Amino acid sequence: MAIKKILAPHKDQRLPVKIWTDDIDYNTQVQLSRVANLPFVYQHVAAMPDVHLGKGATVGSVLATDKAIIPAAVGVDIGCGMNAIRLSLKAHELPDNLKAIRNAIEAVVPLGAGGQHNYPKIAGGHTMSMRLSRIFEKHPKLYKRIKYNSFAKQLGTLGSGNHFIELCIDENDDVWVMLHSGSRGIGNKIGLYFIEIAKREMEKWMIHLPDKDLAYLSEGSTHYDDYIEAISWGQDYAALNRTYMMSAVVGELRHYLPHFTITQEAINCHHNYIEKEHHFNRNVWITRKGAIRARKNELGIIPGSMGDKSFIVKGKGETESFCSCSHGAGRRLSRSDAKKQFSVDDLIKATQGIECRKDEKVIDEIPMAYKPIDDVMNNQTDLVDIIHTLKQVINIKG
Repeated sequence: MAIKKILAPHKDQRLPVKIWTDDIDYNTQVQLSRVANLPFVYQHVAAMPDVHLGKGATVGSVLATDKAIIPAAVGVDIGCGMNAIRLSLKAHELPDNLKAIRNAIEAVVPLGAGGQHNYPKIAGGHTMSMRLSRIFEKHPKLYKRIKYNSFAKQLGTLGSGNHFIELCIDENDDVWVMLHSGSRGIGNKIGLYFIEIAKREMEKWMIHLPDKDLAYLSEGSTHYDDYIEAISWGQDYAALNRTYMMSAVVGELRHYLPHFTITQEAINCHHNYIEKEHHFNRNVWITRKGAIRARKNELGIIPGSMGDKSFIVKGKGETESFCSCSHGAGRRLSRSDAKKQFSVDDLIKATQGIECRKDEKVIDEIPMAYKPIDDVMNNQTDLVDIIHTLKQVINIKG
């Protein structure tokens, strides 16, 4: 049975916080309360079952804002999200040893924080390049922060942290390709740049906030319109990045697997983004930080942690969650705490049977550092239906 409760209000809390879990710590509750106090937040704050403490705004939160946007509520991994396709292959058609496939994908997709191709993937005349040039014309300081052509070279690259590429098997023994990435280095630069601008705006107007990362941009200001333009570009770039990467992965798989076709069209969904939507009789900005849209019958992807299950879901259009659901399992331990508590041996045991990295640099991604994905799914049965349950056989991280 799904949990939906209203958190006990903290001091002077203006709006309620509706949450789909009991697994939440005090600091995260306080952070949600601070957001609920902001004068431009509309109706209530929704917290998904994978909710946990974030910078400024809470990861796993959904905000409706009227005539203002909080850049840090989106964060710096603008447009981060998922892409998945199903292939016309069965599990028994995969080779017994998957290491060669893993190595081939790692060779064709640049990995890691600074990973990029040797040459630009899109030219100066491309629509994305032209749109970015217009943004740079208005913000030359942003242009100076970005290495020339880095965004064009990073198109179709993975990144690091919890980003991944996986080959999975579902409950029908069908093979899926799934990946998780966002707007890479340029999205990070755009996010940081406008977070700083928002903070300066608060100083200019002598607006005092309980957390400086809740700094916002108001409708009617130049920076408000410029942020919408820049973040829209970042979100489009993130989706395009996943599309390019998926194409490269599928192309490489054709060298190692029997002939196949794609039997499920690509599901490509953001989980760090803003979008203008209509909720509770008003057109508002919806900010989903660590949450995906789950309109009625809309397909989405909810990945588990490294070594755990993932899910293809269908939204139920629950209005109280602003038609949203969780974006994953949600961290239970910080990266530093996970590295302190677990060893490489623990990681090897937790990822048994999966072709993946099993070294100290990815210990912070061990499944035990995350909330149990089954608990997360049980807490959102009124938000989504599970269509497919996936278990990875290859996991690739930067």
